[in-house]
Formats: sequence, structure tokens, C-alpha cells
Amino acid sequence: MQPTMFTSLIAVGLALSGCQSDLATVADTALRGAPGYPVQQRPDQSQPNTPSQPTEPSRPTPPTAPPVEDVVEKPACDADMQAKLKTPGTDAVTLACSLRLSSSDVITHPVVFEGSAASGSVLDCGGGLLDVSAGQSRKEKTAIAVRSRKSAAGAWDAPSSVTIRNCRIKGFVRLYGLGENANGETMKLSSRNRDHTAFAQASAPRNVRLENVTFDAPDGIPFYVGPGVTNAALVNSKVNGRSTAVAVYLDAESANNTISNNVFGLTTEKRELIAIDGSAGNRITNNTFEHTDNGGVFVYRNCGEGGVIRHQKPQFNQIVGNTFRYRSSFLARPAVWLNSRNGSSSYCFKDPAYPFGSSASNLDFAENNVVRNNRLDGGSASLIRNDDPSNEVSGNIGSGGW
Repeated sequence: MQPTMFTSLIAVGLALSGCQSDLATVADTALRGAPGYPVQQRPDQSQPNTPSQPTEPSRPTPPTAPPVEDVVEKPACDADMQAKLKTPGTDAVTLACSLRLSSSDVITHPVVFEGSAASGSVLDCGGGLLDVSAGQSRKEKTAIAVRSRKSAAGAWDAPSSVTIRNCRIKGFVRLYGLGENANGETMKLSSRNRDHTAFAQASAPRNVRLENVTFDAPDGIPFYVGPGVTNAALVNSKVNGRSTAVAVYLDAESANNTISNNVFGLTTEKRELIAIDGSAGNRITNNTFEHTDNGGVFVYRNCGEGGVIRHQKPQFNQIVGNTFRYRSSFLARPAVWLNSRNGSSSYCFKDPAYPFGSSASNLDFAENNVVRNNRLDGGSASLIRNDDPSNEVSGNIGSGGW
């Protein structure tokens, strides 16, 4: 290829970066180097010219204790805490105890489980309602937050084994450690280190379980699994309402989460229902997606957004035994799309030049995933998109004939 043609190709690829474009992939390959195989990210052997490779900063302060997997259930909250939560109001209430509500209870306070002090807490709503839908901002509409706490010394203290069950929720649930999403300053600094994934996971909540809950989402993401969260679960639940984004977001560096036996009646404005963004080892099984026209489950890695290097590849995910329902074939988007972005976003070049993660290559690397025995009502098996031979795609059946 002549130099002038090569330069033009990159320019066109970048101009079309908002679209799913092969040209963006070509431009990425030219600037970042070819994707690395096998599954483990292989550093780009070429050295970036501009900027020069920076010196890695010192590692962030590690958590003060190793992950706690088996914890004893917290004792019941005292009468004062129960009264505080049940009194009408909108101030956040922090729980480090177990609480059972009744079906007639309506809680308008956001509930927070923070740090290891909350480990083992159980919130059993008994059919009661958590309603923060009157809030004006996304934060005010967050009904439950399970989050890590940063100490004055800089160490991260993460909760484990928090259970939320039998709740009706008009609002959102967010689980997070280093940041509510992958784009914050703490994530940015940590992502400059090679052990970023391990650090993010050690600093984030573990084993958070939501079961038999019913969401009525007020124009936002009902269930957000933040960076580094591991072994979270949403099971035997219903997700209704409307989202301006997705229904479930599994963010960068999170892993081994389960979304199983749920019914998604929620509608989205234009996006897919579940986003697996740089998240690995998740199980999306036996769910029913009632409105899939905007997309079902998309698997990708959001390269460079916010200047944060994404390290973990979206690999070893299982999308098995789900039902995807389509109302129309007109402009229908895939039920499952592996490698749905592959460097096509405009912010892919905003992360700095380090020889690892999305800084070394903007490609998604959605490899070694399993998409098996899914049913596409009103659609065809061609609505499962895969361009990598390492992924297993088998036994999927469509009833739409198109």
C-alpha cells in the first residue's frame, strides 16, 4: 500500500469510529499492532513512538485483608435502625446488620452497604418496596449501593456476602469498588499498572446476591456491576421499566458473575439489554428477554474511554439456554454479538501508550466464550454474531425464518 493510501485509510477509519466499521479495525491494527493470542494478553512488541513509553507509577495501596468468601450472617438491626429506615425521608441510610421488612413497608431512603462492616448483611424486604424513583439524578435514584470504603491510609475495605431478596425496587442497584464505573480518576491511575485487574477485584465487593427481586427501572440501568466486582448474582428476578442505556452492565475487570433465571420485560431506548464490557467468566443462563429488538447480550471491551486502560478481555463467558424474543425483523439487532465494538469508538485512542491492555490494542478480544442452546423467538440464528473461531456457538434455534 502506498503511504498516501495508508494515511487516508486511517483517517477514514477514525472518521467512522462511531460506527461498527472494519476500517476502524484496520486503523487500530496499524497504530497499535496485531492482536495477541493465546487468551492471555500479549504485550505489543513494537514500541510506541508518540508519546514515549512512560514509567509505570507506584502500585496503589493494596487492601488491608485478603478476600473473605464465607462470612457469618449479621445479626438483626436494632429498633432504632429499623425506625430510621422506615421513617419517610430521602437521606441515605447505611446498614451493617440484617433486616426483614413486611409487604406493607415502603422505604424511600437509599440503602448503603459499605466496607467489610457490612459483610454478611441480609436485606429481606418480605415483598416490601424500596422507592427512590422521585430522585432527580442517577445517584438519587440508586435504591441500593454495595460499595467498598477507602480508609484514611488509602487502603480499600470491601464488603462480601451481602444478600438482597424479596424486594420490589423502583430505582437502581449499584455494586462498586474503585469507582462507580470504569472511567474515574482512581481507575485511571490504577490502570497504568500491570496488575490492575487483580487490584480492582481485590478492592471491590464480592459475593453480592440479589434474588427474587422485581425492578421497575426509572429511565436508567437497574443493575450495575462495577469495576472489579466478582461473584455477584441476579437470580430468579424480574427486570421491568425503561432504561436509557442497558438493563445489566458488567463493567471492566469484573468477573464470575451470574445472571440466571430472570425475566427481562424492560425496554431500552436504543441499546442492548446486557453489556459485558471487559468482564470475564460470567454466566448468562436461562433468562427470558421479552424485548430484544435493540439487542440482547453484547460482548466487548470499551477501549480507552475516559483515558482508562482496559486490561481484562471479555473471555470465558457463558450465554446458555436463554430465550430472546423479537417483535419485528425491521432493523433488529443481534441477540448475541461477540466483539461488538472492536476499536470502533472515538475514544479508543485516549488511553496512554503502555504495552498492555487496550493501550496495546483496541480490539475486543472476545474469545473462548460459549453461546449455546439459546432460542430466538421471532428471529433466526443469524442474529448471533461471532467472528472468532475460539468461541463456541452451537445449538441456537430461531423461529422467525429470517
